[in-house]
Parts: sequence; C-alpha cells; structure tokens
Amino acid sequence: MFSTSYSAVLCGVESCPVCVEADVSNGLPAFQMVGYLASEVREAQERVRTAIRNSGILLSPKKVTINLAPADLRKEGSGFDLPIAAAVLAAYGYFPEEALEHIFIAGELSLGGEVNPIKGILPLVDGAKKAGYHTCMIPKENEREGAMISDMEVIGVSDLKAMIRHFQGEKKIEPCCQQEEYRWETDTTDDFCEVNGQETLKRAAEIAVSGMHHFLMIGPPGAGKSMIAKRIPSILPDITLEESLEISKIYSVSGLLSPESPLLKKRPFRAPHHTITPQALIGGGRNPKPGEISLAHRGVLFLDELTEFQKTTLEVLRQPLEDKKVCISRLGGIYTFPADTMLIGAMNPCKCGYYPDRERCSCTEREVRRYQQKLSHPFLDRMDISVKAEEVSYCDLQAKKEAECSRQIRERVGQAQERQRKRYQGTNFMFNSDLNAAGIQQYCVMTSEASKLLEQSFEKLKISARSYHKLIKVAQTAADLEGAKKIEKRHIAEAICYRMSQQIY
Repeated sequence: MFSTSYSAVLCGVESCPVCVEADVSNGLPAFQMVGYLASEVREAQERVRTAIRNSGILLSPKKVTINLAPADLRKEGSGFDLPIAAAVLAAYGYFPEEALEHIFIAGELSLGGEVNPIKGILPLVDGAKKAGYHTCMIPKENEREGAMISDMEVIGVSDLKAMIRHFQGEKKIEPCCQQEEYRWETDTTDDFCEVNGQETLKRAAEIAVSGMHHFLMIGPPGAGKSMIAKRIPSILPDITLEESLEISKIYSVSGLLSPESPLLKKRPFRAPHHTITPQALIGGGRNPKPGEISLAHRGVLFLDELTEFQKTTLEVLRQPLEDKKVCISRLGGIYTFPADTMLIGAMNPCKCGYYPDRERCSCTEREVRRYQQKLSHPFLDRMDISVKAEEVSYCDLQAKKEAECSRQIRERVGQAQERQRKRYQGTNFMFNSDLNAAGIQQYCVMTSEASKLLEQSFEKLKISARSYHKLIKVAQTAADLEGAKKIEKRHIAEAICYRMSQQIY
C-alpha cells in the first residue's frame, strides 16, 4: 500500500513544501526513512512507531519505507512526526488515503502519542495557504497561532487517537475559530515628559522616529542617552496587521510567541548586552535562526555602550543596515531573514566619558582616538543622525515647567509618517530612510538656497556620497514634520548639525 501526506520545512522565515510518501510492502520487517534528513528527522521513526503502539494500534510486521521529497532539500525540525504517522497509518489502511488530500499536517509526537507544539507554525500555515491547501492539522497548543492566517481551516489535535478518529469520520474535530481582531498597544511605561532638558536630543529622536533613521547619541555618562532611547517606543507609530504578521513569523520561528498572544501587539524594542556574539546579533548557527537585528524588524534595535561591543560584532551590521535583510549561506542552502530596523546607539566620547572636558577627563589624545576608533568610519557613516548629549544642568532638573509628553510627540510623528505614506504610495518605499538615489532625485525637492548650502557643506566637511544622501533624507523628514512642500535651507542646516560622527574622523 502507498500513501502520501503533505507538510513543509522552514527555510529562514519561509516554508518550503515537503511531500511525505509512505510505502508498506511485504518483505523483511523494516522501517526506513530517506530524503536528505537531519538527525532529529531521522529519529522520528522511533517516535512514530512507539507513539502508534502506545495509542493502541499494533502494526503488522511489514517493510515500511518513508520518503520526504524533494530529496535535494534538507529536512530539519521535529514537525514531521505527525505527517509521517498519518502517511503510515493511511498506507496500512486505518483510514482512506483520500482523507489526506489537500490537508497540510505538522506536529511532533511524544512516545505516549500526544502531539507536542512546534516552532514556526505561523510561517508554516501561511506557506500552506500560498501553496493552495485549504486545511491545516497542527498541534492543539499551536491552533490559536495558526488561526491568525485568514481563510485557512485550522484543526488542532491533542493526540494521535484524535487524528485517527477524525480521518475515520468517527469524531470530527471542529476547526479553530478565527481570533477576534487584536487592538494594537503602545508602550506607555516610559514617557518623554519625565526627561528634563536635552531638547536637542529629544528633537533628534523625533526626527529619527518620523523617518525611521538610524540614531547615535554621544555624550558623558548620566546625560540621559539610555533614558531617551528607552522612551522611543512610546512615540513609535501603531503597528499594522500586515507588519504584525510579518514580525510574528520571525518570533514564531524563534519560539518566542506566547500561545495566549499569537500576534505581537506593538513594535519590537530589542536591547542586547554588549557581550553578544556576531551570530546572535545577525543570526546564524548550525541551523540558522534569526538574530537580534531580525527580531527588531519594523521596530528598534538599541545598542547601549556602543564602543563596548566587539568591533567585529558591529562590523557585521554594515551590510544588513543597507540591504535591510540578512543573507546567511550554509551548505544546506541560503537563508534570508528580514532586518528592516531602526538602529539606536549610545556611547561615551572616551573611556572615562568626559572628553573634551579637560577638568574631568584624564584620557590622553591617543587614548581618546583609540577609544573612538573602535567604531569604524564605514559603520558611523551609516548613522543618519549623530547628536552630542550635553550634561544636564541643575536648573533643568529642578525646572517646574512640564515637559512635552510622548502622546504629543507621537501625534506629530504620525502626521509626518502619513505624509510619507501618501507620497510613496504604490512604490517600494515606506519611510524617507528607505529612499535610494533615484528615489531622492524624484521625491526630495529642494529650494535653491537649500541646494547651495548643501553644496558648500559637501566641500567643507568632505562628506561621502552615502552621507550626502542621508543628509537629504533627514532634511526631508524635518520638512515633513513641518508640513513643508520643499526642503528649505533651515532643514538642510538642521540635518548638517546632526552629523557629529564626522567630527570623530
């Protein structure tokens, strides 16, 4: 007897269809599996045989051959247990083979026959929908996550017996209902009204969020750099349903989604420690998984104490920051993870933190230069906005004037981003930071005075071509905040003031 079931394997955050073929024939009793299998998939034969026996089904001694096609695609993960069991039981005649047609199956089996949850259900179900399947059978604990994909009938099974009764028609399992629409949340834990002084930093942060520009703060310890960075989530715009699904797929693959909350309700904010490895930051490993930059997709990646990170760790960010994706090549294939994130960095100007205040700074010029050069020029060149954080005065700390709250700033940010969405509607651009050279030429219109100032600055500051484009994009965001039709001279001047990283080199 021959039977077929359908499943998939994760390649990055996308799924690739896999056909599970089972052949049961006369001959010496054996259970063989072929098809370019990883060790955890090869071990499935023991789990499947034991789970079937402990579910009260005694298979007659036959020669069983399992093939996972296509043979040139490496099969990884524990989600093939359930489709293998379904194909074997159908081949033995416990239920009709037609019951498995157009049904996607994924799940891990315990030795007792229970179906355990697996990682990556969201991209697997989404891939099944794109492949033309109308029904998915997945673990019961994953059904809420799978039901987030619309127009898919999701069946959650708790054990092997339930699956058999469903396919035999004895006791059909009701599909999981589509979850109610989620209300997106805004991070209101920290508010900008708690920040006294640092008006320049707050203005720079507002511009950075409005255009999703990379943002670097340089200043002495205790000036409020981390305080401002941790309040940036409170002014980020609402996450859309499409963005939430996109981000949730990444978290699903990483096993970070909660069964109770299968969709992320707010934009991610990731703040890894400076001891992080390059592989953990951009992704990788023997079986490549998303790194911190991908987990911050459509959100914020905050690197505090930037100069304490290993230089090699920071250098691996250069290409992903430009391409907005991470491509990892392995023997088994090429894995692509999205990495469209807003990078925020905070650093001290020297080892003691007080340069150029010579009354407090004891570092020599050579030590200062060596400390600052932990960040390469190409890396700094990718920061759209670099601002100096001045020390907060006593008067600022004791000021009775109430500072502007995050809600007010967020309203202006939302208006600026809405102007960008209308301007770039029908294109691949979403924010000003996404613009390429052709996009800048088409959409960023400057007055003659602004163009003249930019030309003078290009010669005097020895600005690179990349910095030139970034200046225009930041100036465009400043214009959007004002609702200006063209980039004025003052917008270019403000963007030039946000290039403090030029002073380091």
